[in-house]
Amino acid sequence: MSGGKSDGGGGGPSGRGARELKTRVKTAKGRRLSSTRWLERQLNDPYVQRAKREGYRGRAAFKLLEIEEKHPFLKTGGCIVDLGCAPGGWLQVAVKKTNADGARPNRPRGQVLGVDIQEVDALPGCDLLQMDFLEEGAEAAVKAALGGPADAVLSDMAASASGHRATDHLRIMALCEAAAWFATDVLKPGGAFLAKTLQGGSEADLLGMLKSNFETVRHIKPPSSRKDSAEMYVLATGFRGAPRTASEEDDPEAGPLG
Repeated sequence: MSGGKSDGGGGGPSGRGARELKTRVKTAKGRRLSSTRWLERQLNDPYVQRAKREGYRGRAAFKLLEIEEKHPFLKTGGCIVDLGCAPGGWLQVAVKKTNADGARPNRPRGQVLGVDIQEVDALPGCDLLQMDFLEEGAEAAVKAALGGPADAVLSDMAASASGHRATDHLRIMALCEAAAWFATDVLKPGGAFLAKTLQGGSEADLLGMLKSNFETVRHIKPPSSRKDSAEMYVLATGFRGAPRTASEEDDPEAGPLG
């Protein structure tokens, strides 16, 4: 599992009428042509440039900002878990939105927990766990670090690309489903779940599960998500409460969800 997010930004370059100057990258000896094209795209990406100007760790930060602007769900004082948080752009957004760093002393202070298999540089107002979220015992460790229910679970987890589109789709959907089930175990009633998916036709089970546990489920492609990418985000809001067990379903006196 790779927790790294694609780099991120929230607005195109200024001065659209001006002539755009593009950086060209020569293919160095020993470097693949695909690597050269990726580097060239990064150097010319307005979101990458904006992330550097505004101090974000990657362009993915703008994806969360754009989703949050259209469908606000990150609240001051909230408790947020970010699965696959490297390099930390989403963490930066979550810390600001929840006031986890105490920058607004007269407002409730939130809690932000980042989890990734990679090492992530420390960030004020954020706790970090370096682990593979899919390993046995990882979910229990995350719950222990939280110390209580969460207001939102975020997942931008991505598996290493195989180059085979169908395989990559199945891998990322497996990560998304694992994150979704975890969300139903830790969210407060009314909480939210946001995760990256790939278009590919195997989302039915995930969507069915989310629709049965959340009031609203949306598919979103934020402007900063590259148009040529199959990447999409699913945002589920209004968590109904912990799912009933089979015995509770059979018990007519069982209480309401949550």
